[in-house]
Amino acid sequence: MSSIGSHVVLLTCSDERGRLLVHGSRRDPGLSEVPTVVLPARPARADVDPVLAEHEPRRIVVAGTNADLAAVVLRLLRTERLTTEVAYLPTTRSSAVAAAWGLPIGRAAVALATAGTAVPMPLVRDDSGGVLLGRGEVRGLVGEAYCDEHLVLRGTAPRFVAVPGPHGLAVRSGRTGRRPDGRLRPVPPRAPSGRGSAVGRAVQLGGKPFTVEYDGVAHPREVRRWAWYRHTADWLLVRP
Repeated sequence: MSSIGSHVVLLTCSDERGRLLVHGSRRDPGLSEVPTVVLPARPARADVDPVLAEHEPRRIVVAGTNADLAAVVLRLLRTERLTTEVAYLPTTRSSAVAAAWGLPIGRAAVALATAGTAVPMPLVRDDSGGVLLGRGEVRGLVGEAYCDEHLVLRGTAPRFVAVPGPHGLAVRSGRTGRRPDGRLRPVPPRAPSGRGSAVGRAVQLGGKPFTVEYDGVAHPREVRRWAWYRHTADWLLVRP
């Protein structure tokens, strides 16, 4: 990218105790000209919106956790700024977002953030008003689940996992929290019980009250129904 400093803003998030999660990013040669704004963990509307309005960046680089990135992308969605390019600097090597989208870690992530190309990618929302960027999970789900028209759970699943990615929303119900592999293994329609997997545009869950966790954050209350689905517009992600 040319003249990167005039078009890009680095959003560096801190943890709940106010500690910066990424140190030294501003001294990295690739980011030395980039305006940097320090935000709290899981920044809210009052934290993000003024920054977007002031800088009107073509690209934002988010340094933080999966939940931090999701909070920023949510504000892009709510303020109709999904044309803003998004690059991500994960703070851990176990980032679910990095795994879901094939993103690098460390200095390779900085190089990609400054010189990489943004491409449209599926944006997954939920029916409570949030977004899912890395991993969603329900433990001890008792009920049914459909991915598009495919039945992927009837009965009990110790772990139900949903992961967005370039090819859509991959889901898997099973005994472990293993990531879905994208293969279609539906439960036979007449089966009294079963666990399966699929990839599609949407997944709907229903059953006994359950708690949903998305991008490392637990939903504040139990629910009987939940849905993740692809938004009508994509987000622009900087990826290899």
